[in-house]
Amino acid sequence: MNIRHYNHEQDFSRVGEFLIDTYKPGEYFLNWLQPRWEYMHFHTLTKSLNLEIIGIAEEAGQIIGVVHFESSEFQAYFQVHPGFKSVKAILLDYAEENFQGISKSTGRQICALFICEFDTDLEESAHSRGYEKWSEHVEENSMYRLDKGVTEAALPEGFYIQSLADELDLRKINRVLWRGFNHPGPPPEEEIQGRYEGMQAPNFRKDLTIVIVAPDGEFVSYSGMWIVPANRVAYLEPVATDPDYRRMGLGKAAVLESIRRAAALGADVAWVGSGQEFYRAIGFEMMFSVYPWVKFLD
Repeated sequence: MNIRHYNHEQDFSRVGEFLIDTYKPGEYFLNWLQPRWEYMHFHTLTKSLNLEIIGIAEEAGQIIGVVHFESSEFQAYFQVHPGFKSVKAILLDYAEENFQGISKSTGRQICALFICEFDTDLEESAHSRGYEKWSEHVEENSMYRLDKGVTEAALPEGFYIQSLADELDLRKINRVLWRGFNHPGPPPEEEIQGRYEGMQAPNFRKDLTIVIVAPDGEFVSYSGMWIVPANRVAYLEPVATDPDYRRMGLGKAAVLESIRRAAALGADVAWVGSGQEFYRAIGFEMMFSVYPWVKFLD
């Protein structure tokens, strides 16, 4: 087996197919769901990062492992073919050589390995190399079982549901996502281009992405939904509600409509990368966590 640097044109779709092929239904997953890989590449944060440092491990021309960042180059995430567990040591070596940077929270040079709590092999290897498991910046993953049905949420008078297939207004989208993620001040016009580029992802679904429209016509809640038909899996990303319109049931209504549409297309489960009470109240179950294992390099 060998490991090499990533070539976006050649490898983007191949890694996506690798993630689809290695997915196993259950109450946790060691590898990313394919939509997260796709969403990462079309997010504005990725523009400033060097994709070439991603590592691709192959044997006989087949991808058997991937090590990559998400939003910072000192992060390392591992995607491993279940039939080639020995590749983990090679991916760890590559991560230590290529993935490092200054942490904003500590101001120190670090390498951070993000490891699923069920991947004891990687945890033991990280510990043996001097990494410490952190309880901060933990990623939680929650699942909605679609076989139990999807309820509909009532909306206040004057508000209504529609998808981006009904109206794709980039200014309104920019406004609800900017405000919904608690950014201060008015939404910058320069953010609009990034919203447009994010929707160019190959599997972005306008018909599954739901917005709640206020009586004045503005979008005030947003629920992004991705679906992997081959895996019968739906994935929520991003979800946001304008702070002026929270605690009105709007976010719940948007998410449930996204899930209902995914179920109608054959999805068995919906996942979201969060363990917030908001999702538990809707009907999601928090299933597992991914912890950062950190080593200081300075």
